[in-house]
Amino acid sequence: MDVNKLNTFLDLTETLNYTETAARLFLSQATVSKQIIALEKEIGLQLFKRDHRQVTITAAGLKILPLVRELVANNAALMAELNVLKSQQSNTLTIRAIPSISQYRAFNILAAFTKAHPEIKLNFAEAESETLANSIAQRRTDIVFMRIFDVAKCPYDRLLGETDHFVALLPQQHRLATKKALTIADLREESFLQLDEATNLLDPVIKMMQTAGYQPNVTYKGKRVELILEMISRGMGVSILMSHSADLTDFPNIVAVPIAPAVNSVVAFVRPQQQNTPASDLFWQFCQQHGMR
Repeated sequence: MDVNKLNTFLDLTETLNYTETAARLFLSQATVSKQIIALEKEIGLQLFKRDHRQVTITAAGLKILPLVRELVANNAALMAELNVLKSQQSNTLTIRAIPSISQYRAFNILAAFTKAHPEIKLNFAEAESETLANSIAQRRTDIVFMRIFDVAKCPYDRLLGETDHFVALLPQQHRLATKKALTIADLREESFLQLDEATNLLDPVIKMMQTAGYQPNVTYKGKRVELILEMISRGMGVSILMSHSADLTDFPNIVAVPIAPAVNSVVAFVRPQQQNTPASDLFWQFCQQHGMR
């Protein structure tokens, strides 16, 4: 049985709110809904009732709740112990990061760490935002570098990096390209080229637009920022992204205009609060020595 789905089930029993659970687990709301539906289909029982936007747990859900808690806790303990044993044997540090890590100071710190500690075998790879929190919860990685919109709701240890903000990316000849700032309402008539749900940057943008009173015309959703920039440069639409997510060095015909009022996020190294490996502790201390807190 997929532990991701069980984690989502447990969180939803606490919040009884799909939006809040999505925020707490760093998932999209659609993913939370899909995981719950898939879990209900797999076990053949309805776990939640959804009536008039109210979510309640069913009798079946309440019955299995203690067993699911125990199963998830035991799985986390097992994975933590396995990671410690593997780390002690191989001195390996596993880090996963959002694809745009190279745009942040954290990437320089990571590079400096590998030079300062060649005895540590670094296992580093990019991953979509949606998978990062789960990889920490399931102890499949030691540390992740991810984006956080609400630091107070992050249940893990974290070392904070730069604060980022949304910008509108427009062709240089666009009628709004000379503005010093834009509201979401200013972009009502545009065609949007956006990063998809797995990046966790689509839902916040859609919510801003819905709050402004319209449903956006999203003509493209994908994972490659470079493709979005290429499409913007050819006049195929506009995009709302985090400022540091897009390197415009090779796209001089694209303008980044801040969105007002600002919606901020912060990037951070994140890890479990307990049972971390010696290699993880060493990297954590290194980051703190280089100004991350």
